[in-house]
Amino acid sequence: MLEVAIFLEGQNGLNWPRWQRMAEAVEALGFVGLYRSDHFTNMNPPDKDSLDLWISLAWLASHTDRIEFGPLVSPVSFRHPAFTARMAAAVDDLSGGRLILGLGAGWQAREHTNYGFDLLEINDRFERFEEGLEVVKLLLNRDQDSDFDGQYFQLQEGILLPRPQRAGGPPILIGGNGRKRTLPLTARYATEWNALMTPPEEFSALNKHLDGLLAEHSRDP
Repeated sequence: MLEVAIFLEGQNGLNWPRWQRMAEAVEALGFVGLYRSDHFTNMNPPDKDSLDLWISLAWLASHTDRIEFGPLVSPVSFRHPAFTARMAAAVDDLSGGRLILGLGAGWQAREHTNYGFDLLEINDRFERFEEGLEVVKLLLNRDQDSDFDGQYFQLQEGILLPRPQRAGGPPILIGGNGRKRTLPLTARYATEWNALMTPPEEFSALNKHLDGLLAEHSRDP
């Protein structure tokens, strides 16, 4: 059976009235989930409303009963992964285990320039992304203190308390079509993959490539 979810570009005018109406409609009409982007502002001026991601998801967790939800995707480029892990675990617990944690490297130059975040060149950006994934996985999965000494992120006796109610916390999703970096990271760290605006033939080829990468990590597709 085909399952259909709704995705919103939150930086293109999303505010509380619109978000609340959309959440109510998505749940009432039987869609499986509601997902949204995570941006400080829209790609090109003039600026539009851009309701904060995690505050909006916390509201959704306590005002819906059935739908899955989450960020598509939340960049590690402007939020430390320790913050992301803590917020994700708390929102997932609040919802009774309905959050899907979409994570990304970051891409929109304007918001990084406007708010003083360093987007980095593409290779460095993906190195930082992998470190962010490591930190999130450590905090969600380990019941004891963890150390991590990366170039971009560090932990010293870091632990996530209270522990997530779901073992391992919410499942991680990675979005993107890149064979060189995105799909290998998906095979190693993620539970779900979100292809981006891909024709059926290309999706099939990417999916087959991902299956091969998963096999290298002894993971089932």
